[in-house]
Amino acid sequence: MSVFDARVRDGLARTGMLRVGDEEIKTPAAVDILRLFPSLLNRPFTNLPLSAPKSDADKYYVAGKDPVSFHPFADCPAESGDVVMVPGWRSVLGNARRYVEYLSPLFARTPPDTARYSPASALPSNVAMLIATGFDLFDYTAVDLASIQKKFCMTEGEFDASYMEKGVCGCEGCKAGDLALHNRLALDREIAVVKTWIESGQIRELIEQRCRLHAEQVGLLRHLDRSPVTSAALPAVRSSHFMANSAESMTRPEIAFFEDRVVNRFVPSRNDVCVLLPCAARKPYSLSKTHQKFQRVVEGRAHEVIITSPLGVVPRELELLYPAGHYDVPVTGYWDREESAILVEYVAAYLAKHRYEQVICHLEGGAKAVATAAAEKAGVVLEHTCNDDRPSSPDSLRALNNALHDCRKRRSDPIRGTLAWQFGELVDTKGWITKGRYPEQKIFDKKQQIFSIDSSTGLLRPTMEGWQFISGYRVTISDGFVPQGDILAPGILNCDPNIREGDEVYVTGSGYLATGKAAMSADEMLRSSRGVAVRVRKTKKM
Repeated sequence: MSVFDARVRDGLARTGMLRVGDEEIKTPAAVDILRLFPSLLNRPFTNLPLSAPKSDADKYYVAGKDPVSFHPFADCPAESGDVVMVPGWRSVLGNARRYVEYLSPLFARTPPDTARYSPASALPSNVAMLIATGFDLFDYTAVDLASIQKKFCMTEGEFDASYMEKGVCGCEGCKAGDLALHNRLALDREIAVVKTWIESGQIRELIEQRCRLHAEQVGLLRHLDRSPVTSAALPAVRSSHFMANSAESMTRPEIAFFEDRVVNRFVPSRNDVCVLLPCAARKPYSLSKTHQKFQRVVEGRAHEVIITSPLGVVPRELELLYPAGHYDVPVTGYWDREESAILVEYVAAYLAKHRYEQVICHLEGGAKAVATAAAEKAGVVLEHTCNDDRPSSPDSLRALNNALHDCRKRRSDPIRGTLAWQFGELVDTKGWITKGRYPEQKIFDKKQQIFSIDSSTGLLRPTMEGWQFISGYRVTISDGFVPQGDILAPGILNCDPNIREGDEVYVTGSGYLATGKAAMSADEMLRSSRGVAVRVRKTKKM
């Protein structure tokens, strides 16, 4: 019998612990699969090709047990903790469309807390992508076959065995002239590398590096970015660094998620005057010297909106939120046509949804071109204040000041905007007071603290009293469940379907209240039988 616990998640990828009998395996991992599951020796001719139609699946599918076989057109009897084997997954490694198409039923028809095993498919050159798409367990079949074929396996690809003599690897296998040992060690080493990137929350950055030498993997990444399966697995926020160093960075689902909330949840604190500003290398922008100049000139007379690549639109109130407060991008001063087209859509959507009486464009170069095209598409007239100068030049700052001459000052309300983005609710923040040095701040209603800012993610952390202003993001636990710390998935009765990993949540139960951070999405909370669902920060027993 097997038991699987997912420990750290990064999108579809995860690390965990698999127990089979008395053996514990830290996943993802490559194992001697027949030693781990000797029952496979008694299951010949039971693997149904993934491309087989439903009629064949109904007739020939054999589920087995330990591990349970999966087919996209058959009902899978896998239960929480099982290992789910996907026979024939190797056949879709070169077909990005099929690969993503089969992922959807795999995730929908198996419990989230099952380990996914991809047989005879893992090589050092593709195992990072396999892990990034949700697989946990592998065998050595593919690398052993490569050894028989006299291929030298590396993360860059499979090469002639003569590469062993070129000094490109100093592993024990290379030192001993043992090709098979080298190939197995290369697979183990790559899996170990992937684990570290998952634990740092940056598996995407690794995948963008690894896929560059493999056209089929680049194609797969592009299909994944358009897949609902990938989007559904995203956390609400992260605390990790967001490196946008390739063209594929522009289509990261995190960006679309952030911008969707900017357009459809966020509400500006004022809608009369907006000034479009350039981004800055330092995050949050407010701490950069350039933006401090902008803020001294604006002086609360306009709503500040930053135009940036790859995000598109970042209202000043949201500059701390992931990924706005965490990204880094190569600065060239040039935005190519594809990049600009994506950004124009984001900016146009924002300007069309949030109508201002006056929009001032304090931009230059590619950002100015994007804003101009977006404004035309949204039917908005821009007032330009930079001309041929840099936005931070004295002449540009004087022009911006003149454009704002007749605009009256208003107190900005970043808390209201952040609450709207985070919880999708408009809250009356009149009378609230913010104390502390930015961004380490706390929010009070009179003398009662109601929120604090999580500077690592930008989210607002409600206190017990703060949750009285928010109606959603609730997690309900069973009456007979008495938590002794973090909230485990088996004790959850119901939860808000909008909850994603990383969200702030409010836990309620019979005589029990808690506030904390979601460690799973709502779907995973309700479909899992093990694992931590909520990391509790504070409890209150009634």
